[in-house]
Amino acid sequence: MRMNPDAAPGGPEEPKSFGERWREARAAFRNVPRAFQLVWQAHRGATLGMALVALIGGLLPISQAWVAKLIVDAVVAAVVDGIAAVVALRAVFPLLLVEFVLLTTGAVLNQVRTLSEHILHSRLGHTINTAIIRKSLALDLHYFEDAQFYDKLQNARRESNWRAMSMIRTSFNLLENVITLSSFAIGLLAFSPLIALLLFGATIPSFVVQTRYSRLTFRLLTWRAPEFRRMNYFEHLLTVDSSAKEIKLFGLGEPLLQRYRDQFWQIAHADEALAKRRSVLSTLWGLLATLSYYAAYAWIVFLTVAGSITIGAMTFYLTLFRQSQGTFQGLFTNIGQLYESGLFLENLFGFLALTPQMMTGQGRAVPHPVVQGLEFRNVSFRYPDREEWALREVNLVVRPGEKIALVGANGAGKTTLIKLLTRLYDPTEGQILLDGVDLREYELEALRQAIGVIFQDFVRYQVSARENIGFGQIEQLGDEPRIVSAAARGGADEVIAGLPQGYDTILGRWFEKGAELSGGQWQKIALGRAFMRDSEILVLDEPTAALDAEREYEIFQRFRELTAGRIAFLISHRFSTVRMADRIVVIEQGQLSESGTHAELLALGGTYARLFHMQAEGYR
Repeated sequence: MRMNPDAAPGGPEEPKSFGERWREARAAFRNVPRAFQLVWQAHRGATLGMALVALIGGLLPISQAWVAKLIVDAVVAAVVDGIAAVVALRAVFPLLLVEFVLLTTGAVLNQVRTLSEHILHSRLGHTINTAIIRKSLALDLHYFEDAQFYDKLQNARRESNWRAMSMIRTSFNLLENVITLSSFAIGLLAFSPLIALLLFGATIPSFVVQTRYSRLTFRLLTWRAPEFRRMNYFEHLLTVDSSAKEIKLFGLGEPLLQRYRDQFWQIAHADEALAKRRSVLSTLWGLLATLSYYAAYAWIVFLTVAGSITIGAMTFYLTLFRQSQGTFQGLFTNIGQLYESGLFLENLFGFLALTPQMMTGQGRAVPHPVVQGLEFRNVSFRYPDREEWALREVNLVVRPGEKIALVGANGAGKTTLIKLLTRLYDPTEGQILLDGVDLREYELEALRQAIGVIFQDFVRYQVSARENIGFGQIEQLGDEPRIVSAAARGGADEVIAGLPQGYDTILGRWFEKGAELSGGQWQKIALGRAFMRDSEILVLDEPTAALDAEREYEIFQRFRELTAGRIAFLISHRFSTVRMADRIVVIEQGQLSESGTHAELLALGGTYARLFHMQAEGYR
């Protein structure tokens, strides 16, 4: 079987038609103005500085070559005519001064270019990273539960910073090359159109090779996004505190490091093979350009010896031959680099073009307080790209101030119900109504502000204890009494009292002078964060899973006080906890199977009673 010569190592590629390649090129070059928008946003002054350098720098080579011609001819004339050295120097001095100014201008322009690129490099990286993060913040939760999304994120992040900077640098170089080449072309065409064709035409094959391998390099790295993510995952796993204990105790360090190395070499070998092929072909076609230059060189020497042109003119044309071919080759190289960078930036702009599907209501305020309550009406839901239903025909009415406990096996649909309530997802079918209004009609941020949540996989923020609590209501981060009150209600006050700097202590070990907490202490901090929010609805998903029995008892003795006047959802596998709720709802395989008080469900003798007696048996 013949292999497609355009196939990149690591993945097959079907031969493309001219139309497909043209559309691909248009898509790549379409990113040039987008990249300029990013750079302009990063720093306008530096962008204008680079543009000025390109405009002036494009005219310097022809100016320097012409002044050099005049100097050589003046010196030769002085020697031939026997003019005194002092007189000859006086005649040549203005030309030397002009050349000095031109060279100084070139040096200044190089410094302006270097300074502008330095300023833009860090600012552009910040601008792009901010855009990626802001887009991630705007996207719906389902994106973050899709592996393909992380491939897109990986491709958007990879090389975007320097590719965008490279595209701008290349664009200005291209502009400078065009200006320079235009001035050279006038001189070359006036001298010999055939020589111009020879010099310029010999650089085209090298350009074709570079463009082809730019596309293949892009495809290789794009296809390898999952492997890059695995490498990043293994690197993270082997270097963070959360996994260090288990890695050491299970002896996983070297085996996981070997997996990291295997992924690296799999990518590296394919990349090196592609780079070698690119270098060999570029070198071979580069020889053609070199031969064409020396052919023109021989011709101009012949004309000089024959007396057809002056030595100054020979110097001028040799400079034009050498620099025009280099500039022409640079022009094609820059076009190829623009194409390659455009392909990579397509990943960035493709990611930034992702749109959230969760629509927000316009102008409807969330009721405060809740008067009619909450209703799940024929709610069914399945996750994107899955066929099975996570919830099916759920009907549940929750009265104002009522405390509901959700009970069921792992994967039964309890947390999914909460995700729908908080509009991390919308129902596939049915409605969720708050005071008779569909949640989708409320302004999204206002709705989420009205719901306080602590999930079982809560975040351990590596910031101060004050911020860990205050993040529950970020707008009130400066309200010290509110933070202290929330900490006390969640049981975090006694944890913070034992810290070296109290509320100012950095939690976790990621940063200097940080204090690590136990799992139960972290959970108290998270509970305090949930109580920081003055919400109409409170959701506690396994809120006491890491607490000892005594502290759990204390918290739930105060459960009604802590949630007074608010609707509360409590998810727990501990029946000593859920029995305190006004009503217990049992979820099985995405459906509500039982509902009632603790006593009612025990009398029913169904799933709840069976699970309760199983757990109680374990304590006998």
